[in-house]
Amino acid sequence: MTLDDLRKEIDAIDDKLLQLLNERIRIVQKVGEVKHRSGAAIYRPEREKAILERLAKQNDGPLTEAAIEAIFLEIFAVARNFEQPQRVAYLGPEGSFTHQAAENRFGAMSEYIPLHSIPAVFKAVHADRARFAVVPIENNTNGFVGETLDELAKTDLKIVAELYMPIHHSFVTKAQHLQQIKRIYSKDIAFNQCRNFLLDHELDTIEYIPVESTAKAARLAAEDIESAAICSHIAAKLYQVPVMFENIEDNHRNQTRFIILSDFENAPSGADKTSILAKLSDRPGSLYEFLQSFHEAKVNLKKIESRPAGEDAGFDYWFYIDFEGHRDEPHIRKLFEKHKDEIKYLGSYVQNG
Repeated sequence: MTLDDLRKEIDAIDDKLLQLLNERIRIVQKVGEVKHRSGAAIYRPEREKAILERLAKQNDGPLTEAAIEAIFLEIFAVARNFEQPQRVAYLGPEGSFTHQAAENRFGAMSEYIPLHSIPAVFKAVHADRARFAVVPIENNTNGFVGETLDELAKTDLKIVAELYMPIHHSFVTKAQHLQQIKRIYSKDIAFNQCRNFLLDHELDTIEYIPVESTAKAARLAAEDIESAAICSHIAAKLYQVPVMFENIEDNHRNQTRFIILSDFENAPSGADKTSILAKLSDRPGSLYEFLQSFHEAKVNLKKIESRPAGEDAGFDYWFYIDFEGHRDEPHIRKLFEKHKDEIKYLGSYVQNG
C-alpha cells in the first residue's frame, strides 16, 4: 500500500469523524435546551468522568487512556460552548499556569478573562461576569495558597472540580550570557521553587524582582535585555523570549492543584472528594472530638490545614479539610447534621488526585 493510499484512508476516516462530531453536537444542543428549561448546570464533571471511564474500559488500543482523555476533554469543552457559551475568569495574565489549567478544562472555544488577583477572580463570578473561576489552591512544594483559602471562607461559590498540573519552570532571557543578567523577574513562589538552580549558577547575588505572575515576568524580560525571567515554556513562547534553561525547578515532581468554582453543586460520581471549613470552639479537645466523628464514620481524611480566621478574629483559627466521599452519601450527611454549626461546606467534586 502506498503513502497516497494510506492518506486516502485517513481522509475517509476524518470525513466520518466530522459527520459523527456534528451529529454529537446536534444532540448536545438538544441537551442544552432541556437543561435551560430545568435550570440544570451545563458543566457536569461527574458525567464527563463516567464517559471517560466507559471509553477506557472498551478501548482496545493503540490509543492510551491519557490520549483518550485529552481528545475527549476538548470535545466536551466544545460541546459545552454549543450548550451555552462558557466565560471563565482566572488568575492571569495570559500564559500563566492558571491560564493553562483553565484551558485544559474549558478548551479553545471558551472566553477567558484574565484577572490580576485571586479576590478579583472570585468577584467576577459573584458579579455574573463569568460562569467559572479557576484559581490555584496548593502546591506540593510551597503548600497552600493563603489568598484562595481566605476567599473560600467568604464565598458562597462551590468547588465543582479540581485539576493537578505539573509545574515546570524555564529560565528565559534575551541576554547572550549569564554574566550580562542584572535582574530576574518572577513570582515569589517560583523563586523559592528554583532556589538550587539559582545558587548553582551563582545567580543568588543579583536582584530578584517579584511580580504578580510568571507570565508577567516573561513579558518584562522581553522588554529588558539585561534581565531574565523564571516562567513557563508557554509564556516564553508567547512573549518571544529565548529559553536558556528548561526544567529548573528543585522538585521535578512539582505540581499545583487548581480548583474550579461556580454556583452549582455536583451529583455524586462514586469517586468524590468533599472540602469543608471547620470553625471550632476554642476549648480543649474540640479538634480531637471533631476528627473523631470522621474516624467513627470511617471517612478517609485527605488533608487538613489550619488558617487564621480573619483580621478581626485575633488568634482564632479555622481548618480547611478534604475528605473522600460526597455530601449526599448517608454517612457523610450524618456528619454534616452532627456538626452543622461548625462546618462551612465548600463543595463535593470528582477526585482527581
